[in-house]
Order: sequence, then C-alpha cells, then structure tokens
Amino acid sequence: MFIGLAACAIAVLRRRSGVRLLVWLGVFSAIYGATHLSHSPAVIAVSPHWLQISAPYANTAMTYLMVVVGTLYFSELSVGKLRFFTRLLAFVGLAIAVAAVGLFILTGSNNRLIPYNNLLAACVLLAWMIVVAVPKFSNKYLILPIRGVLAIGTLLFAIEALYNNLLWPLGVKHTPVILDHLAFAILLSSFGYVALQMVFANERRLLDIEKELAIAREIQTSILPSCVPKIDNLCISADYRPMTAVAGDFYEFIPVDQKRVGFLVADVSGHGVPAALIASMIKIAMQSVEPCALDPQAVLRGLNHVLSRQLRGQFVSAAYLWVDIENCQALYSAAGHPPLLRWRQGKLERIESNGLLFGVITERDDYPVCTMPISPGDRFLLYTDGVTEPENANGDSFGDSGLEQVVRANQGRSPAELSNEVLSAIRHWQPASITQQDDITLIVIDVV
Repeated sequence: MFIGLAACAIAVLRRRSGVRLLVWLGVFSAIYGATHLSHSPAVIAVSPHWLQISAPYANTAMTYLMVVVGTLYFSELSVGKLRFFTRLLAFVGLAIAVAAVGLFILTGSNNRLIPYNNLLAACVLLAWMIVVAVPKFSNKYLILPIRGVLAIGTLLFAIEALYNNLLWPLGVKHTPVILDHLAFAILLSSFGYVALQMVFANERRLLDIEKELAIAREIQTSILPSCVPKIDNLCISADYRPMTAVAGDFYEFIPVDQKRVGFLVADVSGHGVPAALIASMIKIAMQSVEPCALDPQAVLRGLNHVLSRQLRGQFVSAAYLWVDIENCQALYSAAGHPPLLRWRQGKLERIESNGLLFGVITERDDYPVCTMPISPGDRFLLYTDGVTEPENANGDSFGDSGLEQVVRANQGRSPAELSNEVLSAIRHWQPASITQQDDITLIVIDVV
C-alpha cells in the first residue's frame, strides 16, 4: 500500500512527464495492500465501527477493481488496436465490478461474479503474455523501453494466478500464501521498473525539447533588432513579448539615414514553432524590399510576393510606416492589420489603410497608402492584435477602447513609459490565473 501511495506521489510531482503508468501502478498496489490490511485481525480490531461495517463493501469493490486497474496499466503501454482492446476489457471489468457490488448490497453474496472476473483476468494475462513474448506483436503494439523485464514479471505472476484461479477450483491444491505475495511483488517490481523507465525517457525527451526551444528562441531573438535606431527628432520604443519560447510576431526597422526610417510590424497566424519559422522568413524577405523602403505599397507587395509561395495555408498581417523627418510626412499601409494609432494635437485617430493579408490572393496585392503630415508632438503606435485581444474574467476583450484609454491617460509619458503602462494595463485586465494568450508587439514613435 505504501508503494502505491509513493507511486501516486511521484506521479503528481512528475506530472509534466505525462506518464499515467505511475498512477495506475500506485492505484493497483494500493488496492492490493488495502485488501490485505482489511483482512488483518489487528487492523480490524482498532478500526472504527463505521469502517468495520463498510469494509465488506469496500473489499468487494477492490477485489473486482484490481483487474480493471491492471488492464488500464497495460493500456498505457499499448498502441493501436491493442489499446482499444485493453480499454474494452477494462470497461467490461468495470461493469462486472459495479454488478458485483450491486449484488452484494442486494443479496449479501460477493462471490457470484468471481468466475467471470477470474475469466476476464485470465484473458488479460494471456493476451498480454502473447503480445509481450512475441517480438512481432510487441514491436507493433507496445511502447516499451525494455520488454524483457515486464515479460518475466508478467509470466511469473500469470503462471501463479492462472494456477490458483483456474485449477484450484477444480480441486488442485492452492499454492502457499508466500508464493502469492512473491508473485505479486515480482509483478509490481516489473511494473515499477517499466513505469520509471518511461518517466525517465519522457523527462529526457522534454529536456531535449526545452534545449531545442531555447536555441530556437536565441535564433529568433537574433533576427529581431538589437536596439532602436537613432533618428533625428524621433524617440522610439519597442516591446516584444512572445506567448511561448518562440513566437509569430515580427518587427523590423529600416533606417535609410538620420532623418528617414521605416517601421514594419507583422503577425503570423498561429503560435509556436510553425509561426516562428514564417516570422524568420519575413526577416529574409525584408532584405529584398529594403531598396524600396520609402514606398509602403512596394514593401508590402514585395513581402506578399515572396511569402505567399511559402505560407501554405497560413496568413500574415503586417503594417508598414515610413517616417520622413526632412519632408515632415509619414506614409502608412497595411495588410489586414490592426489600425495605426496617431496622437496629434490632442486627438487620437485610428489610421486604417488595409489591403489583404499576405497569403490570401497573390494576384490582388493592392495596398493603399495613407499620407500624413507630421510635426513635433505627434505620436504613433504600431502593434499586433495580442495587445487588444486579451480577455477579462467576463470574456470582454481589452480592445481598441482599452488601448486608446491608456494612450490618452499617458500622453505626457515617454514612449518607453507608455509601453510599460499599456503592458501593465493588459496584465491587470486579465485574471491572474490566465497566462498570456497571444504574442505581443508594441512600437511607440514620438516626433520631438
């Protein structure tokens, strides 16, 4: 019983490994231990009265559930048709257990369905012995780090169990109790060994994945700007918060000289590694459009032309802002992206000048351009939908209104301070129990 509780505790502590074998191992051994404890005169003598009354019902349930739990353990090691078959047997065993408890409550007899339970146990053991012993079957239907250990444990226990449950009722002498315990101990040891091997294998796999993600994160970070460009009369802040180790958001600066610069923000549909790979493609595609940085429509057309052949069912939204300090103007165009926010002369405007997302239709790549005058005091915000889509406990989105409210309330703050206020407002909007649901990119540009 203590082994069972220990196995369950390990399963809880190492739950990230995703191995339910330890759970079924723990329940299996705990039921076996509890059954023997309930038959101990010493335990019965010190048990409360209510426990003594309920013990027969619990014993009946545990006797029949042993087969169910053992079958579920085997199911975790199975794949394909064998997993379906073992789960079907577990369901049959559960039905027998429920019926047996019901009959015990109604008639007081707890052994009417024992023959059926024993027959089910024999079927499970025989099927498992065949699959484990025959390499052709085990290679096809099992996920086992080491087959021999489980094969030996199952074989020895099966011989003892089949002998006592099938031959003993026919008059053959029952094996000594010590052999029963020894056979179960061998089976339990093989179960535990296999479960721990599976846990260690999963841990190694997870560590390898974490290392690969860390490398991917370093690579992705390396393709993002290491710092904001120094442009005359501009104060720039950029914040990038991926949802996971790698993200589908991307941003880039294209400084042409000290008075002209382009800003690109892009958001790949989806999350994780696939989106991050496409974000990396955007970095490469940007090299081909840098010569036309002063023309937002040409930039977006070029990106769409390069990326559409690679997206394969995924889409990318993007926004491009060109700021020309020397000529006091800004040009803006977007591809299915959230609007640009402009703070000018005490008013906040949404600038929408959208064409289709990248990857929708390559032939129709018309991206209208909005031309705006700029002067000191103007502020621009480029961002991805991770800023506006977070939801509170009621399911309400932070939305454009939430973002605009923060911008209005912090008009005197620097770009970096405004970014921090926006991110803080998003964190407070979401319940503390909810993790970040999307990648977040926010660029704030002040004309000074």
